[in-house]
Amino acid sequence: MKRRIAIMSTFVLLTGLFAGCSNGNQANQGATTQSPEQSSTESAPATNQVLRMNAAEPETLDSGLSNDVISGAFIRSLYDSLVRLDKDGKPVNSVASDIQLSEDKRVYTFKLRDSKWSNGDPVTAGDFAFAWMRALDPKTASSSAYKYYAIKNARAYFEGKAQAQDVGIKVVDDKTLEVTLENPTPYFLTLATFYYPVNQKVVESNPDWAKKPETIVTNGPFKIVKWEHKNKIELAKNENYWDQEVVKLSEIQFSMIEDTNTELELFNSGELDWAGGPISGLPADAIGPLRDEGKLKTMERATSYYLLFQTEKPPFTNAKIRKAFAYAINRKDIAENIGQAGQTPLMGFVPLSASLKPDGYFKDNDTDTAKQLLAEGMKELGITQLPEITYLFNTSDLNKKIAEALQAQWKQGLGVDVKLTNKELKVMFDDQEHGKYMISRTGWTGDYNDSVNFLELMMEKYSSKNSTFWGNEKYVELVKQAYAEPDEAKRNQYLMDAEEILMEEMPVTGVYSSVNSWVQNDKVKGITVDPLGYIDFKWGYKEQ
Repeated sequence: MKRRIAIMSTFVLLTGLFAGCSNGNQANQGATTQSPEQSSTESAPATNQVLRMNAAEPETLDSGLSNDVISGAFIRSLYDSLVRLDKDGKPVNSVASDIQLSEDKRVYTFKLRDSKWSNGDPVTAGDFAFAWMRALDPKTASSSAYKYYAIKNARAYFEGKAQAQDVGIKVVDDKTLEVTLENPTPYFLTLATFYYPVNQKVVESNPDWAKKPETIVTNGPFKIVKWEHKNKIELAKNENYWDQEVVKLSEIQFSMIEDTNTELELFNSGELDWAGGPISGLPADAIGPLRDEGKLKTMERATSYYLLFQTEKPPFTNAKIRKAFAYAINRKDIAENIGQAGQTPLMGFVPLSASLKPDGYFKDNDTDTAKQLLAEGMKELGITQLPEITYLFNTSDLNKKIAEALQAQWKQGLGVDVKLTNKELKVMFDDQEHGKYMISRTGWTGDYNDSVNFLELMMEKYSSKNSTFWGNEKYVELVKQAYAEPDEAKRNQYLMDAEEILMEEMPVTGVYSSVNSWVQNDKVKGITVDPLGYIDFKWGYKEQ
């Protein structure tokens, strides 16, 4: 989950983002204007265009505050940015009708098409600039501010080291926005798909504008019409959307069922059109049978499933003890016997889709070394017995089975009893942020498929993205050097050196590179799940 999957060179993976980019040329091609799956040979859309899904409660529908996959799926349905990802994960024009890139590849000029908010107001360049600066304003304290750090002085402004006027965001006129970057950034347009606008007048007039359907104003393919917390959310087609002719779904009805077995039962009975990822899950015991029956759909995603150690809480103040618990994990067993959908063991932090060292930094299930490290760590701490060790996870069938497997592996490999504690997702995140845990689970879905997007999570010692309370100045310096390094080989070395520090001190440890797995009604077409792992309903429809 985002928050708080053939490996090749990272920059080769990102080369497509520069296709056609040069001074005076468009920075990308025009927006897709029809369903990616629809063709003249397929059946016509059905009369009933109501899609029935399941999802968890989103943390927020304020696009400037969102930083989790669940909220992100709703926000992608409700909002539209200058660019949007297609089914292949390639950015295509959306609210921007034209994009120009300067010769030094640092200045982007976006020309906006005519578009409206759901209340009929025109969408302006000022709305984009206001939204981005609001997310960067230290007073907002947005956990998604980091997404804008590629922009000149964005990080400095967020950290209180620069003024608002120093940030490289300039409104030329109502239809023109100019953005200056710190350095040439080949993945910038992918990042920009997360740079949503907000209606400045609405936000400034009502601090609680994003909490009720009647006050939420958006500019995307859909608008929200009902929100019964922890029960249901209903979206309807936005008649004011600039590209509304390609939007075939009239409604999307989201139930909020926590039990994955119940969700699958509702799918099997025809009451849901989709069950499972990316915004929900399938019962762990059902994955294998669904795969064997040919019903399971899977897609690698740029996501790490990993563990956090609270490095300010003994005994995990000791790096050797953290490494002992990391080395004692049998990731292959977890991936093959619990995941069962193609997850890949991860002996690093960066998922394999973006990893520069896919073989990892240590051996899987290395219990001999783990026992030695545990003994050495305890000696360094001057203890002969460990305190009670707890493992915190959020409630789900998959997480529970992984927790039980970890508990058994730590008992067998280290002789340590670990107490399991499960809480609701939001409560778990809050406990992590406040350091109320010893070991816990989390995950991160990339904003773009590059190692730096994962490694930068650990740069700030106290932040919502790094709940381990670990920090290392050399690590931070290496990531910053990678930001500014134009030479690919040197940049990659900086990033590998940074990850090596991370794995030597082990405030986090990977479990596996994740996949999306789901089942869907055969009549549901056009919904895209891109290589990063994000779902988009814009082009979805139901066949007759």
